[in-house]
Amino acid sequence: MLRSPFLCFIIFLLVLSCKETTTPSIHKKNVSEEGYSLREKGISTLENKNFNSAFYNFNKSKIAFEFTKDSSNIVYNLIQMATIQQINGDYYGSKETLTEALPYIKKKDVYSAAINNLFGIADKELSLYDDAIFYYKEALKDCTDEISKQYPLNNIAVVYIQQKKHDQAIQILSSILTKKYIDKDSIRKSIFLDNLGYAYFKKGLQQKGLLIMLQSLDLRNKIDDSYGSIESNLHLAEFYAKTNPQKSNQYAQSAYKIATKFNSVDERLKALSFLISNTSSIHTTEYAQKYVFLNDSIIKIRNNFKNKFAKIKYDSKKEKDENQKLRLEKVENELSLQEAKYQRIFLIIGVASLLLLLLYLRKFYQNRNRIEKIKTAYDTETRIAKDIHDELANDVFNAMTFTQTQSLTKEEIKENLLQKLNHIYTRVRGISRENNSIDTGINYSVNLKEMLSTYNSSNTNVIINNIEKVNWELVDTIKKVTIQRILQELMVNMKKHSQASIVVVKFESNGKIVFIDYTDNGKGCEKDQIVKNGLQNMENRILSIKGTITFDTEPEKGFKVKITLPK
Repeated sequence: MLRSPFLCFIIFLLVLSCKETTTPSIHKKNVSEEGYSLREKGISTLENKNFNSAFYNFNKSKIAFEFTKDSSNIVYNLIQMATIQQINGDYYGSKETLTEALPYIKKKDVYSAAINNLFGIADKELSLYDDAIFYYKEALKDCTDEISKQYPLNNIAVVYIQQKKHDQAIQILSSILTKKYIDKDSIRKSIFLDNLGYAYFKKGLQQKGLLIMLQSLDLRNKIDDSYGSIESNLHLAEFYAKTNPQKSNQYAQSAYKIATKFNSVDERLKALSFLISNTSSIHTTEYAQKYVFLNDSIIKIRNNFKNKFAKIKYDSKKEKDENQKLRLEKVENELSLQEAKYQRIFLIIGVASLLLLLLYLRKFYQNRNRIEKIKTAYDTETRIAKDIHDELANDVFNAMTFTQTQSLTKEEIKENLLQKLNHIYTRVRGISRENNSIDTGINYSVNLKEMLSTYNSSNTNVIINNIEKVNWELVDTIKKVTIQRILQELMVNMKKHSQASIVVVKFESNGKIVFIDYTDNGKGCEKDQIVKNGLQNMENRILSIKGTITFDTEPEKGFKVKITLPK
């Protein structure tokens, strides 16, 4: 059911079909191949005038190329779909399809020219002549050569004839026919001659118009352009309608016969309209019945086509949306699986890292403890050496000097020497006790109390309160050792620096924390002297077992220490 404006455009579409298309990308090869296959099916079914199948195939091809983002092939398919809609009288639907193609037009080329030309045809058929002229002129701007410009120029001339702008139409068509390459293309030349003759006829130059239209029909018969001759016969039927009805009928019947052969319904209706107006009453009824039947059929068929085209689009969109939803769900599932996989990997890495960290920390603390032990041993050795050098060596030297300078025959001299030796013996035991290993078992509190008690003397009274009230079995071994070393250092410091007469060591416990308060009435010191007196080592020991120690001292106001540590 081809219409007259499409004769020029069919050739134009054949040029489009040969245009190079975008090469499919490698990762979307299968979808792209499907798109090309569907496109070729669309072309084949269109050539066989199987419009529903052609529209369906072009639409499916378009969807495939949308997936591969092949804008060139998307536009091509949409142009073919719009063409099919116009062939079947769905002009508003074709304009919607063409509008869908506009976002994919990146530059002015043969595709943009085709789209504007189709917009012009739709508006011309809808009698929107000014809009049709606008789009034809836009198509003309997009044409890249003189030959392709002939189609929109011819269409502009046809609209001018409808608008009774005959001089403008004649000017355009005459200009085209002066081109030398026109003589090499008889089909196009016959089209332009027929329209030129029709323009002269409508202007009132009937004889000139008749000669040119007859020339066109003769050329069409020579080249066996049967379809093109339909339009020539219709123009001649209109020419003779008022002056020679019989001759008008001859051309109308010829047009009707050929149009029936090509199933061109619009041209058949037009031929019937001439036959109705030119024929006697008997045949008029016959032609009128045919006209009414054919007109009703074409309306029904075209409405059916419109509905089918709309349904194809709707079903395809619905299918596309469903496929998109399924693809999204698939992607989401894949992402979930991938995420779970990554989580497992991160968990394994995390666990491995944690194990490595624990191994590192274990090694680190082992090394630190080893270094601490070495340092402690060194400090102990240094302290022992200092005690021996500062005190014991002097006492031994004094004892040796005493024996050399005094007569040991006298009892009081012997007694004095024995006291000195006993003092040296006591000092040796004290040094040994200060640096020997610590019993952290069930006798811990007894040994601790005994160690503190050894610092009792004629000048110093050491008072120990509530040591038995602490459940020492719940206290960690390392903490027991730390407590004894700290108290030992406090007592040594007291003996060396404090000159205290009273020392009180008080123990308390609330079940989770051990509290130790040390107080003496010695001479005290400035707080900045604590480090110099060696008490900073106590703080380091306490902090290493997550305890706290505070010092409270001022000159001549005694010395106080508060110790807290968890069991």
